[in-house]
Amino acid sequence: MPYNNAYRFITLKNCQLLNQVYKHCNQKQRKILQLFRLPNIFIRYYSSSNAKNYSGESRLRLFTFGCDSDKNVSRSISDSHGHGSHGHDLKNQIDFGILFDVDGVLAKGSFPLDPAKKAMAKLKDSEGNFKVPVAFVTNSSSRSVDKAHQIGNWFDITVLPEHVIVAPTPVKLLREFHDQYTLVIGQQHKCEIAHDLGFKNVCTIEDLKEAYPLLDMVDHKNRVKVASKEFEEYKVNPYFPKVDVILVIGEPCHWETDLQILIDLLLTEGEPNKPLKDPLEVSQVSVIACNMDLVYSAEASMPRFGNGAFLLCLETLYKKITGKELVYKSLVGKPCEITYRYAEHTIAKIAKQMGIIQPIKRLYFLGFYNRFLTISDNPNVDIVGANLYNRYIKRQQTNTRSVNMPASRLFPVTDELEKQTVDHIHGILVGTGVYRYRPAEEITTETIQVDHGHRDFDNEPELSRPHQFVPDVNDGIDFIFGKEGMQ
Repeated sequence: MPYNNAYRFITLKNCQLLNQVYKHCNQKQRKILQLFRLPNIFIRYYSSSNAKNYSGESRLRLFTFGCDSDKNVSRSISDSHGHGSHGHDLKNQIDFGILFDVDGVLAKGSFPLDPAKKAMAKLKDSEGNFKVPVAFVTNSSSRSVDKAHQIGNWFDITVLPEHVIVAPTPVKLLREFHDQYTLVIGQQHKCEIAHDLGFKNVCTIEDLKEAYPLLDMVDHKNRVKVASKEFEEYKVNPYFPKVDVILVIGEPCHWETDLQILIDLLLTEGEPNKPLKDPLEVSQVSVIACNMDLVYSAEASMPRFGNGAFLLCLETLYKKITGKELVYKSLVGKPCEITYRYAEHTIAKIAKQMGIIQPIKRLYFLGFYNRFLTISDNPNVDIVGANLYNRYIKRQQTNTRSVNMPASRLFPVTDELEKQTVDHIHGILVGTGVYRYRPAEEITTETIQVDHGHRDFDNEPELSRPHQFVPDVNDGIDFIFGKEGMQ
């Protein structure tokens, strides 16, 4: 049975009553106690009579989190004469997990927030590991390994890459596209990220510019070259593969070039050297987009354009030119249901790695609102996504099919995921980032006047209402601990 230091407690051998207690245990109980002779077990002895009487109703209780109250999660082992045992690791009593957004909740830009440092300290045991299953869900398009390293450095804790769900991560489930020739849009490490997701054959905008040198005319330097004698060196590569899939991991650096070439591919079924056809007769190249955030919070005093702004430009240009709506094969990232399903899967895996066998029944998601200038409150992707996932859970429980949900938000049924067991996800809104905290009684759905969400999500202001408002993430952890009976 695997054990790690996810829980840190006082060792059993330090218990002064060890010898007496061990002597009065039956063989099965002794095996259990031997199993727990590790530095991550905290054992306290309780007796209904006195410390010298170890028969009758006396019990050994194993307490997680160093809690004293019987209200807290516990397991007990009867020390009576061979009447059986319930000596399971206390971690099996844990049936919840915690999900954190990163930007605006744990940090602003590259700098961790002070309340986040306090919150993480409460979640760590004496050896610096998490007491409960924790994962991080961000719409960043960076590598999971980089984000894990960053979070670990911020809070002096070990965070594994598989515990960080970045915007593209759930694309791992879209196996039907992995063998197709794929154009990857993004910035740093985009091809590496695509390969990690499972894509085997990828190319970049730079590859297309080299293969089709006449496409990038928004680059005036390129115009000069074409108009000069250097144009003789510009030859189309007739062997360049047809692009089957466009994978938008994140916004690119030079939007104008990427937008031009993406439209070229969409109008020519992935072969921009072919003559144009009537747009109504063109089969659209498959498009997968990760992260629909219109803006995001960073070090600047106001939000910055995100990948959602780039997608909005692409959608608008495509419709203006063709008269048709751009169709996405899949949308991934918050607030998409597939991301929250993958987050539950991740928490379930972490729980198993920690020795927790009991199914995860509750998730807590700590996210934040974006307040954009003085215009309006924007429905937050974290809270909206949590509430959308609650709808998904209810449909699963009642075996009800999705109604009026765009195909872009459906995701494949696969045995790659841990079993879906969560009954509810609680969205907790923290008052950091660019949101000014206001008490719950001051928040109404009527304050949300502008829809900053993606067009494949209906504007439902009630979905932006969280389960709980807290000033910061530290208060959020206090709320969760109180709700779960932890100290």
